[in-house]
Amino acid sequence: MKQFGDIYRGRRVLLTGHTGFKGSWLALWLHELGAEVTGVSLPPESEPNHWTLLALSIDDRRIDIRDADALARIVQEIQPEIVFHLAAQPLVRRSYRDPIETWSTNVMGTVNVLEACRQTPSVRALVAITTDKCYENREWPWGYRENDRLGGHDPYSASKAAAELVAASYRSAFFHADSALLLATARAGNVIGGGDWSEDRLIPDLIRALEKNQSLEIRSPHATRPWQHVLESLSGYLLLGQKLLMGDKSFAEAWNFGPEPEGNRTVAEVLDKLQSQWQHLRWHVNEKPQPHEATLLYLDSAKARSRLRWQPVWGIDTALAKTAEWYRAWLESGQVISRQQLADYVATAIQADIPWAKA
Repeated sequence: MKQFGDIYRGRRVLLTGHTGFKGSWLALWLHELGAEVTGVSLPPESEPNHWTLLALSIDDRRIDIRDADALARIVQEIQPEIVFHLAAQPLVRRSYRDPIETWSTNVMGTVNVLEACRQTPSVRALVAITTDKCYENREWPWGYRENDRLGGHDPYSASKAAAELVAASYRSAFFHADSALLLATARAGNVIGGGDWSEDRLIPDLIRALEKNQSLEIRSPHATRPWQHVLESLSGYLLLGQKLLMGDKSFAEAWNFGPEPEGNRTVAEVLDKLQSQWQHLRWHVNEKPQPHEATLLYLDSAKARSRLRWQPVWGIDTALAKTAEWYRAWLESGQVISRQQLADYVATAIQADIPWAKA
């Protein structure tokens, strides 16, 4: 593969959180682009998991990013040129159960990554991943822009808003010189795709219910989210990394990567569409009181479209169909079709004449 100007070929890349759902897909793409990838993460939390199924031959390090000394030693050892920071505690409901883990991982873990990179001159670019939930949610019927107020009700959302503040502080206090590394943050919507077995997420919960021939329990059928395939957000991260590696300081800021307006759908609408893929899908609503979660959340990605010339490749219908295709292949024959789907995604981007898809 030779996308993003072939800038990742032979590059030393550090990827935190590579054993997670999104991180494992990014590890695959970077590997296919010819990067020399080192992954830093805790072991996968589920069995099966996408990382193990991919069986990638990359440098796989298992540490907790809250261990500042261990992280610093690895960064000094491998001397990365670019860092993609995805390691996090990413679940809203889990953040209610364990707020200390959430705050320490998402805030101090991010501090540790930035500090290790600050002390390592080889690092020229750093893309830190947060979330669309970092915005102070006012249930607006329009998209949040990068300069809207940050905040969060639950510990997860608030900790990711805090991580954004950490990044902004480091950018102003330490990375302002012309020779300093370039730091950007990226905020994406609800990602879906094959290989996700996380707890308390719609698609993984659906797969578990289907395997057990049970009705899927839904908490908030009318909650609206910006749904997108995992590869959409990753194309934005990689494009942003390319700009930073090229030394363009104007891209060292916050970016939204969200779907087209049609991708903003309720949970019930997503389930209705998935019924065309899984006829036996059944679901019911849990009427018990639930911890607070935002009900309406949109992203405005006009900035990325205009300045990065980024745009989604697969609409919501294709994203859901590809997700169902992945799990069907896995459930029926044990096949892992991630590489095939990545190739399909890139081919569609080339056909659509999207700039990053060209060498």
